[in-house]
Amino acid sequence: MLQMLAISSFSPKYHPYVQHSRCVKTHQPPATHIHGVLNSGQGKKYAVKCSENSFYPTNKITERNDVVYKPFSNNDHFPAVTLQDGYASKSEDGDENSKNVLLKNLNALYRFIYPYACFGHLIATTSNSLLPVEKLADLTPTFFIGLLKPLVPLLLMHIYGAAVNQVADVEIDKVNKPYMPLASGEFSMETGIAITWISALTALASAIMLRSPPLVLGVIVWLFISTAYSAQLPFLRWKGNSFLAAVCAVFMCGLIPQVPFFFHVQKYVLGRPMEVTKPLMFASAFMTCISVAIAFVKDLHDVEGDREHGIQTLSVILGKEKVLWLSVYMLSTAYGAAVLVGASSSFLLSKLVTIIGHATLLLFLWHRARNVDLSNNASIFSFYMFIWQASIN
Repeated sequence: MLQMLAISSFSPKYHPYVQHSRCVKTHQPPATHIHGVLNSGQGKKYAVKCSENSFYPTNKITERNDVVYKPFSNNDHFPAVTLQDGYASKSEDGDENSKNVLLKNLNALYRFIYPYACFGHLIATTSNSLLPVEKLADLTPTFFIGLLKPLVPLLLMHIYGAAVNQVADVEIDKVNKPYMPLASGEFSMETGIAITWISALTALASAIMLRSPPLVLGVIVWLFISTAYSAQLPFLRWKGNSFLAAVCAVFMCGLIPQVPFFFHVQKYVLGRPMEVTKPLMFASAFMTCISVAIAFVKDLHDVEGDREHGIQTLSVILGKEKVLWLSVYMLSTAYGAAVLVGASSSFLLSKLVTIIGHATLLLFLWHRARNVDLSNNASIFSFYMFIWQASIN
């Protein structure tokens, strides 16, 4: 390292006096003022003779008729030499590029997993998992830890469902959603397939580690239905049939995120016997109705690509307007049922919150539905996101 420093310090690139070893470099000094008289330095030339065996200048002074060899003095000023001159900028550029690539990949992964849907599943499942609680004493630190653990396989299940759908539908997404990572080329097919397999295996492994049969069964059913919905395999690709697509929506959005997690908390967190309760039945029916309606609205955005690739969704068969209002009626039914259940509650605060909250959502739903422009995908997607946000709240 020191040898490199010496080389770089006295190479012609960095030093104004020394050219290379075994050389004599003449130097014409600049004009100066001495006692008020301009001294142009004419008549004398200074040079530095390089050492025979090193890159350091010799201290020997030799005179000729036209050349005087002079050693360096302490008054000579040289440019600062650091090892960073040629390498730091490259290192910084490399670090910056690596950082940009990492951020770009994280952004693509964030869009790849449909974060709004993931967040909706987490909220719905967490709320449903609180239903087995019977008294305030149940809310212990152990309970909350047990409540959070199943969310890991739930998150991985959701990632698998999103991944397998995008891998199978990459050509359709090039028409409907060209901004998605696989369709746009941000992720390769190999990356998409790797995410699909990793999420499936880790979801199953994490459920097995919790030693909860309801949870393991729920993960297995989810993986099968997600695959059946999207994969282009014999007897599968259920999304091409409007009835089977609705069945998939019922299981994936209405039942699986509710029932297995409820039983897990009831039996393996609180230690009570498994039983079907009225709150579980209502929550499952409510979320099933909303989930199917959301699935129908989602297809409105994809009609062009689905029709081009022969996917017979309900929107392709009946048309956008009929499917839109069918979804609005289903959501209205769910919100109306919630109002009735809230009205029958014996707790005044619960009654007020349930009635006022769902009645307000119902009014906003009809207002937004009347203003949807079915010829504009941005308007359809805005309405779709409104339904997701309403279902989370």
